[in-house]
Amino acid sequence: MATLSDVTAALDALYPPVLAEPWDAVGLVCGDPQAPVRRVLLAVDPTEAVAAEAVEGGYDLLLTHHPLYLGGTTSVAATGPKGRVVHALVRAGCGLFVAHTNADRAKPGVNDALAALFDLRDPAPVEPIGRQLDKLVVFVPVDHAQRLADVLTAAGAGRLGDYDCCTWSTEGVGTFRPLPGATPAIGSVGALERVPEVRLETVVARASRRTVLAALHATHPYETPAYDVIPLADLPSDVGLGRVGDLPQPLTLRELTARAAQVLPATAWGVRAAGDPEQLVSRLAVCGGAGDSTAGAAVAAGAQALLTSDLKHHRAQEAPEGLALIDAAHWATEWPWLPTAAAALARVVEVECTVSTVRTDPWTTASRSPDA
Repeated sequence: MATLSDVTAALDALYPPVLAEPWDAVGLVCGDPQAPVRRVLLAVDPTEAVAAEAVEGGYDLLLTHHPLYLGGTTSVAATGPKGRVVHALVRAGCGLFVAHTNADRAKPGVNDALAALFDLRDPAPVEPIGRQLDKLVVFVPVDHAQRLADVLTAAGAGRLGDYDCCTWSTEGVGTFRPLPGATPAIGSVGALERVPEVRLETVVARASRRTVLAALHATHPYETPAYDVIPLADLPSDVGLGRVGDLPQPLTLRELTARAAQVLPATAWGVRAAGDPEQLVSRLAVCGGAGDSTAGAAVAAGAQALLTSDLKHHRAQEAPEGLALIDAAHWATEWPWLPTAAAALARVVEVECTVSTVRTDPWTTASRSPDA
């Protein structure tokens, strides 16, 4: 049976925390890592109503997109909605896990689910994150090389795409002379040593540099290991904010807005657009949640329209020339990720995943202007 630790490890692999914004609050909010997890409930928001659904349904984990405490807190007292959520979940033995901007940027993630609703061809990130890699080169005695390679890869080194344990090595001869004060593992103070060594090379995600180097120092037999850390050029990647791709066939902005209202979850105020209703759109950018910051990158990627949410009056007026804006409800642009996340999690760990039936879009009523 899976434990909460197993599930959180699977979620971290699907939605790496390193992809999250520095200000974000992702990961495990509450729960015992050793507790068994059989059933997981997924929702956009950790509201009291969603927490009640998790408790009443006997779920062991609530997975939400939005954090409970994004701005931090000094209290979880049950005197407010957020505190009551924590108390209800803890009393019921239900954990809470958040995948937010890391799920926005991951592949597949929130924006892939949104792009799929419009059948975008070859969707790519609107704002890709460069692959920040280092090359690690370390020299180690032949007899210790395999052990060191195993430890480094276990610490996160040597991962390239869908492959791990990626290393390269060649043998040579290392020379050194221990000076007074040294405590050499091989040789003696004052004597020049010639030792058969392996030059071991691998790649390390820059975010894992500290962890991998700590593993190197803890495992290497030498008192002072010789190694190089070489920052590599950032390369394009398939992860990042938003997605942009070609529509199966061009649509007018009016038609595209109607299509968005049809494929997105229904909300009280539907979908609105800024721009010439008859403008032809063949390339569309999408960004779940508040994505107005991606407008410039969307234009640079060749998009004629950007679909996102939470657009403000002045930002819409000042949109880049030639870029139409489609504004949908925040909740509606992120909800499509839930079924895909449920399927992805169920594929990698043995748990039952269910999407919440609670609608957490805060807007409940709209009235159209008579002369619109």
